[in-house]
Amino acid sequence: MSLTNPFGDLQVTDPQAMRALAHPVRLAILSFLQRNGPATATVLSPHVGATPSVTSWHLRHLAGFGLVTDADPEEVPGDRRQRWWKAKARGFSVTAGEDPESQVAARALGEQLAAAAQQQVTTWITDVGPGLPARWQRVVGVSNTNVPLTPDELEELSRRIDELIAPYVHRAEADAPDGARIVRILRHYLPGADDLRPTPGEES
Repeated sequence: MSLTNPFGDLQVTDPQAMRALAHPVRLAILSFLQRNGPATATVLSPHVGATPSVTSWHLRHLAGFGLVTDADPEEVPGDRRQRWWKAKARGFSVTAGEDPESQVAARALGEQLAAAAQQQVTTWITDVGPGLPARWQRVVGVSNTNVPLTPDELEELSRRIDELIAPYVHRAEADAPDGARIVRILRHYLPGADDLRPTPGEES
């Protein structure tokens, strides 16, 4: 794994790492650490639906793939006699190879990520969104747009969106202006099953 995108996210390419992440408790652990900073297995336990001992086992499993690591002493907000963990990066992206093992592993992880994203959206709609101030209500929500694109155009569009978001991602929370909140941005690029028109030279 490497830090290769504008956000400094981990680029997950190893099928074994994908399979390690394709577990609801591990995804919940990683999400909590990315969003809230260092935590112990005991702190994580009620948030991920597992006992502290089971949570500790999952943390060690994630650490084996470089997804989490021990927090530095100066990052620990509590009892330093306990083992504090942190996410290796604040996010990750998945790139699957063309081999069958990578494709199967990426699909399994994608299914778990989709389920987690759906739960996050549902929770936001029912519990968070209705309580937001009017100013936030006017700018947040869920959109669904169909756009005709080629693979090259989609790649360019994704790159440009990354470049727009990156300065905000890298800004320290202490430097954020008054009124700022953590905003979760979920992006899904879902090409249709068929081309709009046959590719030249491929007509039947």
